[in-house]
Amino acid sequence: MSKDIPELTLPDMNDEGQQQAALLASALPFLRRYAGDTIVVKYGGNAMGKDHLSSAFGRDIALLKLVGINPIVVHGGGPQISAMLKRLNIESRFVDGLRVTDQAAIDVIEMVLSGSVNKQVADLINRAGALAVGISGKDGGLLQARKLLHYSRDARSGNDEAQDLGFVGEPVKIDPRVLFSLLGSGLIPVIAPVGVGEKGETYNINADTAAGAIAGSVNASRLLMLTDVAGVLDENGKLIPELTADEARRRIADGSISGGMIPKVETCLAAVKAGASAAVILDGRVPHACLLELFTHKGSGTLIRAA
Repeated sequence: MSKDIPELTLPDMNDEGQQQAALLASALPFLRRYAGDTIVVKYGGNAMGKDHLSSAFGRDIALLKLVGINPIVVHGGGPQISAMLKRLNIESRFVDGLRVTDQAAIDVIEMVLSGSVNKQVADLINRAGALAVGISGKDGGLLQARKLLHYSRDARSGNDEAQDLGFVGEPVKIDPRVLFSLLGSGLIPVIAPVGVGEKGETYNINADTAAGAIAGSVNASRLLMLTDVAGVLDENGKLIPELTADEARRRIADGSISGGMIPKVETCLAAVKAGASAAVILDGRVPHACLLELFTHKGSGTLIRAA
C-alpha cells in the first residue's frame, strides 16, 4: 500500500480484455514505484500448504521479477519437518511454540528445509517462467547464528527459567553478498532458514526471524510476511491498515497486540530498524496477496514503518 500514489477509478467495462488492460494500466504507478527495489517475502503457513495458493504464489513471485522488482523468498516448513520426524520415530517437543532440536532432529530439519522444501518452492517459481535458485542460510555464510537463549515462566515459582532448546538459533550477522550476486545475475534467491554457528554447527532459525534479518540487511523496500491472519486487528476486530513503529510498540505494551501476533510485529519492527523501508503482515490465504499489497492502493495487510 502507498499513500503517495493516487487511487485510480476503473471504468465499467463488459469486455474481459478491456478489463484486463485497464487493470494493467492501473498498476503502472506501482510498478514504477517499486522498479529495481528488493522485496523480501516470508512464505509459509496455509499459503504453502494448499496447491492453488502455492501455484499462485509461484506466479506472483515470477511476475515481480519479470516487471523489474527483485524478490527474495524465505520459506518455512514446520508441517513437513513434523511429518518427517514422525516417519523416523523422532519425538517432536515444543517449548512456548519453539521446537526443541537435538542432534538427530537438526539433521532431519536441515534435510527437509534445505532439501525437499527448498527445491519445491524454487520449482514453483521456475515453472512460472522465472529463474529461482534454492540455497540455505549456510551457503556463503549468509545466516551466521548463535544458540537461542530462551526463558519461560515457571508456573510454580513464577520465575523465568532458561530452557535448553538444543540447536535452535538466532541470527547474529547477515552476509548478503551471495544474495546480491544472485540478484545481479537475474536470479531469485529462495532461502531455507538454516544458519551456521562460529564452530560450523547447524542451527534451526525461525523463518519469520530469518526473513526480517535478511530484509534489514539488504535494505528491502518491503518485507512481506505471509501469515494465516489478515494482519493486525483493532479492538473491534477490524484490520489496521498501517502503524508506525511507535504505535505498534504502544499496542504491544497496552495488550491490544497480544499472543502470536507479538513476535510477528516485533520481527517487523526489527526489520525496519535494521534498514527495511517497511514491513507488512498480510494474509497468505488470500490468492495473490503479494500483488494486492504492492500494486493496489488499498493494500492487503498491516504495514509497519519507522514513522
